[in-house]
Amino acid sequence: MTGPTRPTTRRTALRAALGAAGTGLLAGSAAADARHADSGPSGDLRIATGEPDGFYAAFGRLLAAQVTAAYPRLSCEVVRSEGSVANVRLLQARRAEVAPALSDIAWAAYGGAAPFDRRVPLRAIGRVYENYVQLAVRSGAPIHTVADLAGRTVSLGAPASGGAVLGDRLLRVAGLTPGTDVQVRHLLMPQAARALRAGAIDALLVAGGVPLPVLSGLDARPGIRLLPLSGLLPRLRAGLGPAGSGLEAVTVPAGAYGRNPEVRTIGVANLLLCRPDLPVPVAAALTHVLVRRAGRLVPAAALGTQFLDARSLISTGAVPLHPGAVAAYRELHG
Repeated sequence: MTGPTRPTTRRTALRAALGAAGTGLLAGSAAADARHADSGPSGDLRIATGEPDGFYAAFGRLLAAQVTAAYPRLSCEVVRSEGSVANVRLLQARRAEVAPALSDIAWAAYGGAAPFDRRVPLRAIGRVYENYVQLAVRSGAPIHTVADLAGRTVSLGAPASGGAVLGDRLLRVAGLTPGTDVQVRHLLMPQAARALRAGAIDALLVAGGVPLPVLSGLDARPGIRLLPLSGLLPRLRAGLGPAGSGLEAVTVPAGAYGRNPEVRTIGVANLLLCRPDLPVPVAAALTHVLVRRAGRLVPAAALGTQFLDARSLISTGAVPLHPGAVAAYRELHG
């Protein structure tokens, strides 16, 4: 998937994608909500998200609000975490029912590959959006490629985030050994932003939508520039095996951050995961919300086109769809 060359409105982008799919799924959504409100599932639903300033957290809050609006008998709680790896572990420990995760992390967990030591039983509600890997440096720094980070310090994000795992792999395929050639820190987003501004680190890596508030906040001071990452994609894919199929080249549009030109980077499909024992009616309800309320699930700052394409919701790769999601997609698509 390639991002747009200029920002588009989120509702225009979403409606265009949904219309192109030819499903007409948004038609009659108000009537459908009313029909399901009294007869829908009931109970408690814990949604694991991510860091407070990240897109997982923003998406999780919107999802919780829309689930409750459509199905008032479902009580949603948003659970903060460090990101993808932590979210899978929360599902595994039965401390959450639903959580987003990067596809490479989800597929690794399902197959029992690193960073997991055994297979994690998972199911998917859908492929909900594209995460953009964004490696930022100070605008005036003499750093133009990942290899230029040799001898420098970079934050790869929270230890239990998918971005930290992917960031480590990016450094290695660029020929850098973390801890030897480049010093690695694992800072939360606000800490990383302060460290970059103060000059305590030379780069920070984040994975999420575009624009990310933590990077937008660095636009004016000290000013940032994103490094191109798509050139590392072939080597990255080769090292990941089947999980590498979830990675693709994407474009951060010009002007997403300050006056920076467009930058080619790496996109990672994002899955909304659940436990296999999630009740079928709850999984179906979540699927209805993803499809019928897509335009209300986009954080306000997002450019929009990386979210909720009706054509790709069912493309969850190695992690099978939950039976409740399968039934809902069949109902929605006729």
